[in-house]
Order: sequence, then structure tokens, then C-alpha cells
Amino acid sequence: MPSSSLQQAAERYLSLVSDSRSANTHRTYAQAIAKFLKMLEKRGINPATAAVAALTVDTAGWYVTLLKPYAPATEALFLTALLGFYEYLVAEENSAINLTQIKSMLKRRQRKTTPRLPQFPREQIELVMDYVNQKAASPAEDERAHLRGLRDRAFVFTLADTGLRISEACRLTRGHIDWTESRAIVTIKGGRESVVRFSARALAAIKTYLSARAQLDGATGRSLASLPIFSRHDDGAGSKVLRLNTIGARQIVNRAVVGALGREAKGTITPHSFRHYFVTIVLRSSGGNLKLAQELARHKNIAITQRYAHLSDDDLDKGYHEIFNE
Repeated sequence: MPSSSLQQAAERYLSLVSDSRSANTHRTYAQAIAKFLKMLEKRGINPATAAVAALTVDTAGWYVTLLKPYAPATEALFLTALLGFYEYLVAEENSAINLTQIKSMLKRRQRKTTPRLPQFPREQIELVMDYVNQKAASPAEDERAHLRGLRDRAFVFTLADTGLRISEACRLTRGHIDWTESRAIVTIKGGRESVVRFSARALAAIKTYLSARAQLDGATGRSLASLPIFSRHDDGAGSKVLRLNTIGARQIVNRAVVGALGREAKGTITPHSFRHYFVTIVLRSSGGNLKLAQELARHKNIAITQRYAHLSDDDLDKGYHEIFNE
């Protein structure tokens, strides 16, 4: 990647946000990054001329201090935008920024916000799943498009049926999965190892995708176990088997949402929405077994799982009206 100024890198990052998130999210992120760049300029770092290497843990710390007069929710949103910018720089612009230090610093210094109830557009999510399934089965313009269709279905089914976070799914390799036991041992949030179980439909979609990718995988000269489950199939990847990153994964979900629900739905369903879907399906199908849902979702604290209990309110409303109003 050619060297570029902070301003140019920020513009590219916001362009990706525009492509993968809602207009409101893009507007908010643009405000957050503009405020960050203005702060840097006041601190003697000119975004128009300074290189990406000028960003450090300290520059992120300055931003945390700048945001203290704002409401905790605004602070959290602006820092999410900033962290996304740092992650973009590492993934796409070969920056040497230490993301572990950045995240650790933000965790220590960011104020806590009142947790919001998880959003659960179940019907819309299932329409998205139907869309990627149909897309994978439809004729494609070329082999690369065919592979993208199979990959996108496998990725979406994996998110929905395992509860994996987007970064966890992107890190999966062929060697992680025990195909006989239909599960994998993966490193999850917090650095812990955990067992992740796969549904029959998710594994079938993955196997179909990997089978179609066999020639590419075989030509790498690498052991199959080391290759990523989900690979890029864009012009930049060419014939290489490169791991799908989180930015590309968000674009997969965004394309599926727009294809299934229309452009006005852009950004309303994110990769994390499928994790909410997974937890809630487990709760509803198990009669509200919080311990089971906690273990399968790999929540460290059961209080997190309990946030999903409200999502059975629709069922309660239906039961109430059947008793008293019919």
C-alpha cells in the first residue's frame, strides 16, 4: 500500500464505512473522525501531511480526554469509530499500531454506559439467510463470483448457528474444525479457548464452499489445516488464499441485507445481530434455559445472557391476549 497522509487514510476508512453501514452510522463516524483529526492538528500533528505512523496509544488517549465532557453514550460511539479507524489502518494500510495496547487503554479509561437491550429483527435475519442461500444456488457470472456466493452463505450460516463474533469467524482455519464431532476449539474474546458447535446446515455450507475452492487451496503449497475457512475472492486477492478480514465480512452482511431487504435496510442488521439471533433462538427453543444459552454463547457472565430474556415479550403478549382477549 503506498504511503499516505492521515487525512487520506481517514477518507478511505470513511468510504468503507459508507459502503458497509447505514447513513446515520457513516454520519456519526465522520463526525467522530473529523473531531479526532482536528484535535491532532491542535496538538501539532497536521493530518494533511502527517503519516499514519504518527498515531500512537497516546493520540487515542488524548481523544478519550477530549470526549470527557460528552455523554458516556456519545463517548462510547465516538471511540468505537476511532477504534475502527485504527483497525482499518492495521488491516488495510499496513500500520504497526499496537491494537492490543489501544484496546487495553480504552477499556481502562472509557466510562461505562447503561447496556442497551439487544435488537432482534428475527424475521429480517431469516430473510437475509434465505437470500444468501438462494444466491449461492444461482448461476454466477464467473468462478470468483461463484466462490463469493458459496462463501457468503457459509459465513452467514456460521454466524447465525454458532454465535461466533465476526473476528472469531474470520480467524477460523480448516484445522480448527473437527468435522466428525461438528465442533471447533477457538480462541474467543478475552483470549480464552472455547468449544464452538456447528449446525448441520452450517457445516454443509462450509464443505460445499471448500470443495469448490479445492483447486485454489491445493495450489498454495501450504498445509490445508493452516488455510482460512473464509477467504477473500476479490481482485486484490487474485489466486491467493487470503483470510477474510472483518471489514470484508461486514461488507458480506451488508450486501446480503440490501439484497434481501432493500437499500433502506442498509446497516440495520450487522454481523453481531446474528449473535443476538443465536442466543435468542437457544433461549426460546430451550424454554428459557439461561445456563445453556450462556455456555453455548460463551458469555463469561450470565448477566449478559439475561439481557436477552426480554426478547420473549412477544410470546408473553401473545399468551396474555389468548387468555384474556379471546
